[in-house]
Amino acid sequence: MPLIDLKTTAGFGAFHYTLSTPTDANAEAIVEGTPTLVLIHPIVIGSEIFHPIYADARLRRFNLLTLDLRGHGTTSASVEDTYGPETAARDVLNLMDALKIPASHLMCVSMGSYIVLQMTILAPERVLSLFMFSPLPQEEPPEIIEGRQEIWDCWIEAFSDPQNVDTLAFSDSLTGGLQYAWNNCGTRLSRALVAKSVPAAIRNWAPEHFDLFHTVTVMFFLNREPLSVSTLARIRCPVALVHCSEDIAYPIHHAQELLNLMQSAGVDAQLLTIDCAPHYGNVTHFRQTNKLLYKFLLASCKDMTIPPVPPSVESPFLAELLQIGLQQGDEDSDSGEEDSLVEKVLKRADTNIVQDRL
Repeated sequence: MPLIDLKTTAGFGAFHYTLSTPTDANAEAIVEGTPTLVLIHPIVIGSEIFHPIYADARLRRFNLLTLDLRGHGTTSASVEDTYGPETAARDVLNLMDALKIPASHLMCVSMGSYIVLQMTILAPERVLSLFMFSPLPQEEPPEIIEGRQEIWDCWIEAFSDPQNVDTLAFSDSLTGGLQYAWNNCGTRLSRALVAKSVPAAIRNWAPEHFDLFHTVTVMFFLNREPLSVSTLARIRCPVALVHCSEDIAYPIHHAQELLNLMQSAGVDAQLLTIDCAPHYGNVTHFRQTNKLLYKFLLASCKDMTIPPVPPSVESPFLAELLQIGLQQGDEDSDSGEEDSLVEKVLKRADTNIVQDRL
């Protein structure tokens, strides 16, 4: 899982990426002639959110590429006040150029939907299909922006004094994020992903970077304009919009409105639903998600040669998730754990400055 220096509109940045091929979990280059799937993560949870895809032998028939976006994971790149989907889209396209990735299929979760649409508008010839999981609406509802702001406010209260972290405020911030992502009902895998991702967020969004945190978790969703039908008409590839039926933040009418706009633009788009799944249902309902994704990719690759399903694969994220407490083969079970996730996250952040006030 290396870092690569990319020249961007804001100067050079070091981007963390993960590349796997059908036979190599940590590859240096794609297998040429094999289709590539590029994966774009949502906020807070970085590249590791795609562990179930990297661990699926069917989906490892493809080259798989993902990266940590600005302000996430171990990526180190400046975040301007104007940072938004277009800058992020150019980052992904620059990474594809640097790694010599040809036209690819794109899969995104939540916030990533803004990014893949921008990629398709900027370079439609680089995109073979779009699988948009929990796509966001054209404009963020005011109540969701207010919720994002409240999460940020609690985070600021929690970490404003690094010598005395307010764990109650941090718990409020974390609970708000868990409610948004999983309706505050987690699995062993979602718990492990939080324990892996949030310590990096604590480092990335320390007091000297509070503005960065606000930009990537609040302003990112405002630094954009709704896409017109004429702009959406630049999409030349098939699109699947996947709605999670228990998404409390974005009811299905938002996905239906985006579908109608795309179809009005002449886009080959469809709307799929995963029952009983929350917003980040690609984690809690990864078996259903992977099945839909695989079927969609096969339909989008009719004219391409795909390698056979490899006899066995291993996710490049597995080892660290096991260290955190994930039990292999039990990823979609209820967490059933009573220990505090707040305490676990702070311990993994290597902080000895926490005054426990739970």
